[in-house]
Amino acid sequence: MMRKILVIGAGKSTSFLLDYLLKKGDAEQLEITIGDINPSIIPAQITDHAHCTVITLDIFVETERKLAIANADLVISMLPARFHIKVAQDCVKLKKHLVTASYISPELLALNESVKKNNLVFMNEIGLDPGLDHMSAMQVIDRIRENGGEIILFESFCGGLVAPENDNNLWNYKFTWNPRNVVLAGQGGTAKFIQEGTYKYIPYHRLFRRTEFFEIEGYGRFEGYANRDSLNYREAYKLQDALTIYRGTMRRVGFSKAWNMFIELGVTDDSYTIENSENMSYREFINLFLPYSPTDSVELKLRHYLKLDQDDIRWDKLLELNIFDHKKIIGIPNATPAQALQKILEDSWTLKADEKDMIVMYHKFGYRLNGQEKQIDSKLVVTGENQTYTAMAKTVGLPVAIAALKILNGNITTPGVQIPITKEVYEPILEELKTYGINFKEYDVPYLGYNPNAVVN
Repeated sequence: MMRKILVIGAGKSTSFLLDYLLKKGDAEQLEITIGDINPSIIPAQITDHAHCTVITLDIFVETERKLAIANADLVISMLPARFHIKVAQDCVKLKKHLVTASYISPELLALNESVKKNNLVFMNEIGLDPGLDHMSAMQVIDRIRENGGEIILFESFCGGLVAPENDNNLWNYKFTWNPRNVVLAGQGGTAKFIQEGTYKYIPYHRLFRRTEFFEIEGYGRFEGYANRDSLNYREAYKLQDALTIYRGTMRRVGFSKAWNMFIELGVTDDSYTIENSENMSYREFINLFLPYSPTDSVELKLRHYLKLDQDDIRWDKLLELNIFDHKKIIGIPNATPAQALQKILEDSWTLKADEKDMIVMYHKFGYRLNGQEKQIDSKLVVTGENQTYTAMAKTVGLPVAIAALKILNGNITTPGVQIPITKEVYEPILEELKTYGINFKEYDVPYLGYNPNAVVN
């Protein structure tokens, strides 16, 4: 008897996910239904597959949504996080398992008792970050504890970057994920973490000027800036006694300092709209944020405003984005500054069809064992194939697909709204991911901590 999986949303992160499930179609007796509001975007090799059915699905049309979910055994929602709740509520009522790559919202967590009562698995945060970070971190943390160790430091960084062979702009960066999330990164709250037992806070206007640095063997030096709340998973990971908990985003060295220019200028603001943005040139947009002068050019005013010397590489980075072009048009009605900036950046930072992206993840585990302080560094690099089969799509989509199949096959059975931090979940998934080249390398290194002899940290 065929088992039916409904995949809602067929965006950029689903290429590997759909390929995985369809290739398993015969052996696992799977029927895959893809529901999307715009199914024309789905390539023919997917739509024409014998185990695939494509439907037009608007999740805001209740009858459509419920019918599609009722016909499935398991639902994978690849929608934006804010839309999961409608799908989740239907899955509870119709008694269907659910898998998402998104953070658990308070509304979704409120369904936990109903999900458990119906013996359903609602697996969330099973993509890249969150997802692979949870599983790979817990695998090492559990192993250290089983050997009698005590975790005293945990750091975790992840970044979606451009592969070295296509790293051909001065920013060493191209969009591999939702560009809007990149432009708005760090907003919405002060970054919070703990170092050597002391709470630390970084407000948005200083976030990109407080960075960590690290090496990835074979790939050089990277920097990382803090995530909004590094302590979100302190309880889930059982790290209440750890002296350092720090989670962040990775970029190539120099990106954060350059990005801070946009924050100083105010063009990452998403809280208001700009008059006449639809017909505004890039040059006019930049000039909005600079003082009026009857004599000085936009270029000169920006140099003075940002205090950029003639030999500052950041100036060349700005020029590379064509921000002073008077012919290029924003073309977005009532755009916020952040939306206008996104349009400018997409001109320069969009991956071309044959270009490759790269995922880099780095965990640092400090622990105490038999009176000695030790450290394990765990590192992952995954390179994409092209603009469609990206490393981002691979590291997001494959964990989702593998988890879905293991739930269907009864390998993952613990009910409830959950994240992948138990052995039942992470061990088989991480093992299978190795066969797809998603494999962490571990290094035993000296534990240094953060200046542990200082009185004031």
